[in-house]
Amino acid sequence: MTFTGSLVAAALFAATAIATAAEPYRGPLFDAHLHYNEEAWQSAHPLADALARMQRSGVRAIVANSRPNDGTKTLAAARAQTQAAGVAVVPFIRLYRNRADYNGWFQDETIYQMVLAELAAGTPAGPYRGLGEFHLYDSANANGPVARKLVQLAQDKGLAVLAHVDDVAIDLLMAHAPKVRLIWAHSSIGGAPVARLRELLRRYPLLMGELSYRPGLTEGAGRLSAEWKALLSEFPTRFMVGSDTWVNQRWQGYEGLMQEARDWLGDLDPATAQRIAWENGASLFGVAPPR
Repeated sequence: MTFTGSLVAAALFAATAIATAAEPYRGPLFDAHLHYNEEAWQSAHPLADALARMQRSGVRAIVANSRPNDGTKTLAAARAQTQAAGVAVVPFIRLYRNRADYNGWFQDETIYQMVLAELAAGTPAGPYRGLGEFHLYDSANANGPVARKLVQLAQDKGLAVLAHVDDVAIDLLMAHAPKVRLIWAHSSIGGAPVARLRELLRRYPLLMGELSYRPGLTEGAGRLSAEWKALLSEFPTRFMVGSDTWVNQRWQGYEGLMQEARDWLGDLDPATAQRIAWENGASLFGVAPPR
């Protein structure tokens, strides 16, 4: 082949690759892991800014959980603003009044009493629909007295639980409350092998996975990895997307985070992408389709 012929072949190959590249998912998003913590709503990202970022990103529903719960109540109380932005708020009770609560909530009876009080009060957007996000940095603490009581309370009241834990803690929590709807934050931020996730999804039919920060989910150019494409295609009703705006830097990059999700969702078949992007969260929490 001549040099000119090589250039033509290379150009044709590049054009073909561009033509066959998956299109990003363009439908509505359900952000199943959104924090509106005090450092966001009190200063850097007031309500109008936060809602504008959701609106620009095509996010039409959120699981709101915040430290303290005042951030979630702020979103829940802003009925006119959230409706104007087209964003449905699904409120969760976070177990953290402050950063100190991260480390001992699982054995702190005052946390349990706070949850009971919040459940009794509800929010302007309606009753709380779940508990969390909470962290267990040592999986053995899933056996803490308050951890056990809270997942059993969630099971009894039909509340979902958003848990940042490892795979060992998943087994422990499900042993306490086999019928609880457990949403695994990050689907193991520690990177449990896909084979282990598949095992747990088969063992626990009510277990769901949230996909922010998940190691190995994507590879070069932000495309979905082969093993994750296979897992999501096998369990299309068991996963949801999320932003995890745990620090203000995540809020500052919110639109980019949601675009990254749209990019890898585009590597799935359209029906599976729609389920993971929107339908699984909307079905779980009874959110009406966006108009």
